[in-house]
Amino acid sequence: MVRRALDSLFRSIGLTTALYESATAFLAVDAPTANSCIVTDVRMPGLSGLDFQKVLAARGVTTPVILITGHGDVPMSVRAMKAGAVDFLTKPFRDQDLIDAVNEALERDRRARRRAGDAAAAKARYDLLTPRERQVMEHVVAGLMNKQTAAELGLSEITVKLHRASLMRKLEVQTVVDLVRLSRDLTASR
Repeated sequence: MVRRALDSLFRSIGLTTALYESATAFLAVDAPTANSCIVTDVRMPGLSGLDFQKVLAARGVTTPVILITGHGDVPMSVRAMKAGAVDFLTKPFRDQDLIDAVNEALERDRRARRRAGDAAAAKARYDLLTPRERQVMEHVVAGLMNKQTAAELGLSEITVKLHRASLMRKLEVQTVVDLVRLSRDLTASR
């Protein structure tokens, strides 16, 4: 009933949907790999929507969640939002409010997938560096000059410059600021 109505609403605006009988049924399949979000009711057979949200987080599923309910209260909505829900809508809600929440969730998922893809690409480029290039990178990121790096690593300054140019090319960065930012992002994604 509600599930079919939501399916019809989402399809009417061009979205692809997948319907599940319960949270357990959803958890029995692989997490979505395409840009997506989850719209779930708080009260469902078996696992509640709030518990479903917890299980998703424990499994590392980062797909954005929107909770809907006909029996919500402030503590319940606070719990859902603290757990990362995009929105918590109480029935009856306007179709447009749900559509807005879904669009926001899809945009969040799109950005998260882009960041994850960028991080994976940066990691792949970093893996191309030689051990010596990684050492030089650490020194450059730490703010050392070529001469200081050369002294610390027991290399000539020309050799350090060659390694530095090579690592900048492999990492596809133009400036030291870009290199520092990439290094920070690589550290954060570990």
